[in-house]
Amino acid sequence: MSRLVLILATAASAALVAGLVWWMTLGTTLATLEAKGRADLSLAADRLRLELQRTRDLSVLLSDDPRLDAAEALTLQRFADRAGASDVLLLDRSGRVVVSASGAEGQRGDRHWFRRAMQGALGIGTTPDGGSFVHAAPIFRGGRVVGVVGVLRDLTVLERGWRAEPQAIYFTDATGGIVLTNREELLAGSVRQDLTPVQGFDVRRVSAGRYVPEQALHLELPLPVLDLTAELLLDIAPARALAQARAIAAAAAVLVLGAILGALWERRRVLARANALLEARVEARTSELSEANRRLTAEIGERREAEAALNRAQADLVQAGKLSALGQMSAGISHELNQPLMAIRSFAQNGATFLARGKVDAASANLEKIGQLAHRAGRIIRNLRAFARAEPEPAVVTDLSAVIEAALDITETRRREAGIETRLDLAPGPVLAMGGEVRLGQVVVNLISNAVDAMAGQDSAVLTVELATAPPRIVVRDTGPGLESPEHIFDPFYTTKEVGEGLGLGLSISYGIVSGFGGTIRGRNTGTGAEFEVALPPAPAAEAAA
Repeated sequence: MSRLVLILATAASAALVAGLVWWMTLGTTLATLEAKGRADLSLAADRLRLELQRTRDLSVLLSDDPRLDAAEALTLQRFADRAGASDVLLLDRSGRVVVSASGAEGQRGDRHWFRRAMQGALGIGTTPDGGSFVHAAPIFRGGRVVGVVGVLRDLTVLERGWRAEPQAIYFTDATGGIVLTNREELLAGSVRQDLTPVQGFDVRRVSAGRYVPEQALHLELPLPVLDLTAELLLDIAPARALAQARAIAAAAAVLVLGAILGALWERRRVLARANALLEARVEARTSELSEANRRLTAEIGERREAEAALNRAQADLVQAGKLSALGQMSAGISHELNQPLMAIRSFAQNGATFLARGKVDAASANLEKIGQLAHRAGRIIRNLRAFARAEPEPAVVTDLSAVIEAALDITETRRREAGIETRLDLAPGPVLAMGGEVRLGQVVVNLISNAVDAMAGQDSAVLTVELATAPPRIVVRDTGPGLESPEHIFDPFYTTKEVGEGLGLGLSISYGIVSGFGGTIRGRNTGTGAEFEVALPPAPAAEAAA
């Protein structure tokens, strides 16, 4: 009976300790998560305010500009392009659109931002479809409001720049409607947010697809200047997992301690009964009791040694984690800088040869290219530093023709030495897409270098580079042996090269760069070699025309 009571008491103690540890760990972790989330939310709010500041300033400046009275659509379009606005409207006192940059017409007199501007204040709001944010400023002539100038900013352009953010961020208006978010799933009508408070924190169950956490800590920050509320959903699954792991560890520790105490208690009871029965033969049993004591001492020593070994193993695991992180960082930096440095070396060798032959102009051109590549290496380092701060590079309008030209220039020497025949099928004129010149250049150089490596030693080696416009995409094709495992080519550290010839990071990094710009990269076998296609979002019509 006593043994059963001890077992039940140990189990109850383990459950109680586990519950307390789980509760305290979850509360502490949620508090830490909330503090970090509020900092991220504040940064996102500041970022939105800065993005919309230009349209606000443009509306105020235009309202005081005397040229506005005779403005035409083309003039307004130039103002819009300079401030990154999607449209500029000039409205009369009734709310009728007099002229606009996009040619829009109609009545806007029922808009809240128009009525506020007619009262002499700065009006703000969103369009009925929620696609644009409006700043409206009153036009004063002779001390009275004679009209309103409205500047629109396309919110979908801002959303594309925020898609790589790890947290689900969205902005709501006074009615609770979402006007801007980096998760398209949150715009769906079937999204549900059920409030399930945990220790005073606003925890919600969200049903909005796999890119939005199912259980999330909800934070919000009012933005009265924009008449919006910034909101953030942070996944609490890691916090729950940590609390559960610590609770299990605490319960296991209590159970182990209870087992040890039970064993000691049982042993003590047995020894006491044996001592009562064999009291008359104390002297004869002294040696046996001494041996039992020695075994007990040895067992305690073994337990201490086991505990010390466990501590050493834990320290080794921590050190191994640090070395792994350092190795990944070093590998990434060396891969990012290897290509421009190799190009600098090639141009330096060519420049020395030109100088030896007295071709000063050609040597000067090589030196200028070396300077450009050194500047490019500096930009790569700045990109790596930005990546370390978890600040993704925003997508901007980029000429893919210039990207391909720079990549072919960098790899020219290597292709010539390897005997590679290069065939180009490029669309005429500039092909504009959303991306980044430096990082897209790294992707194309990496694909060309991989193709050259694949065709090494072949009698017939043909490299084909294509550039298409609808949609904007770059295709790199070779006549090598093809891809051994197409489904694993974008996995980190996957490579078919010999040890020491590749890190297996190039395609993985390229995949991350293209995905960060909202594009896709695919690789496949053509039957005569391998083909990689990089597709990117087209540039907005207004920016492409500019």
